[in-house]
Amino acid sequence: MPVWEIAKLALTTFRTNRLRSFLTTLGIIIGVMTVIAIVSLIQGMNYEVERQISSLGSNVIYLQKINWGMGRIDWDEINRRPDLTVDDANAIARLPIIERVAPLRSRMVSRLNYRNRKVTSIEMAGITPIYATIANYTIETGRFINSDDSMRKRPVCVIGGYIVDNLFPDEDPLGKRLNIEGKSFTIVGTLVRKGSFLGQTQDNVLFIPLTTFEKSFKPQGGFGALAHDLAIVIEPKKNVPVEQAIDRIRELMRRRHALGYDKPDDFGINTQETLREIYKNITRVAFIVMIAVAAISLLVGGIGIMNIMLVAVAERTREIGLRKALGATTRDILYQFLLESVFLALAGGAVGILLGIGIAKIVELTAHLRAAAPFWTILLGFGFSALVGIFFGIYPASRAARLDPIQALRYE
Repeated sequence: MPVWEIAKLALTTFRTNRLRSFLTTLGIIIGVMTVIAIVSLIQGMNYEVERQISSLGSNVIYLQKINWGMGRIDWDEINRRPDLTVDDANAIARLPIIERVAPLRSRMVSRLNYRNRKVTSIEMAGITPIYATIANYTIETGRFINSDDSMRKRPVCVIGGYIVDNLFPDEDPLGKRLNIEGKSFTIVGTLVRKGSFLGQTQDNVLFIPLTTFEKSFKPQGGFGALAHDLAIVIEPKKNVPVEQAIDRIRELMRRRHALGYDKPDDFGINTQETLREIYKNITRVAFIVMIAVAAISLLVGGIGIMNIMLVAVAERTREIGLRKALGATTRDILYQFLLESVFLALAGGAVGILLGIGIAKIVELTAHLRAAAPFWTILLGFGFSALVGIFFGIYPASRAARLDPIQALRYE
């Protein structure tokens, strides 16, 4: 029997028992839907994370007291580590393989007010003029922090788009004064917006000269003290591999901290690759959960398909006997029921793919998380469905194919 006739026969069977067919494929629908939805969201997040990591600058190295993603943190050991200094930054800048170095300190500002308006949770950083180049910040209006501001410890600031939108929606912020924890700062520039990352704005930033920061603000308690510690952002020259630059920086810092050969580093060297590894570890958990949910759902769906196909074989025993009596071979019957099983699974897979893409789009619109369903995920959904249909359809199909035509025709 041609494939299209078998497909037509299968569709007729499905239409005759719509509710039973739907319930049978429910497990496959849930399994495929879960895979497509989670893969779409993770893939979308992958694009977004890579874009954000790349926006930090190319081959940028971060020297801090702490290592990113170091697992359980021994805060006592971290607190015993010596603070990094501007002299450390200057020593690194003198290395012939280094292009730029930007020391900075930061803290969270809980609230900023201007007239009757306010913004909360602002990230303030004390920086040097070179920071804008390393961190890929661009001025929209006014100017960035300059050397004269740093040398004279001027109370000036540059603000991000989030602050502009909320405090100065209908006026020019340049020249206006902001009160930051009791100290007055003049706005000299605004930044080009970077947009949101994982639903959080990146434009809630405020930059002031590093020298002004050190003169005006003391360390906060808890995590604030760690943020206040000096961090050094380093950009190697373009023809220098990051690994080579890290080795030279580590050698220099160990010498400056007088560390013996058997002593571990008392500083952390972090790169964009560190961020990628942290992100991969997070998404790895999501993939494991996805695989577990999908495997259970597909197993349930496969058992349902086997069950309905066994029922179909029992209900159509006389039909099988008649077809065999008219010349159908064992292989014809085997292929017929196997293809019916595969079509049933593919139908469930198609519904699951549509629902999975729909769920990913809903999450994208409501939670502002980017979703992307690459073509390979759709092939993956159909592939899993077809495998389930084949695996769980073999037994009912072989049982139908082995029926004796005479006994089948006598079946009541």
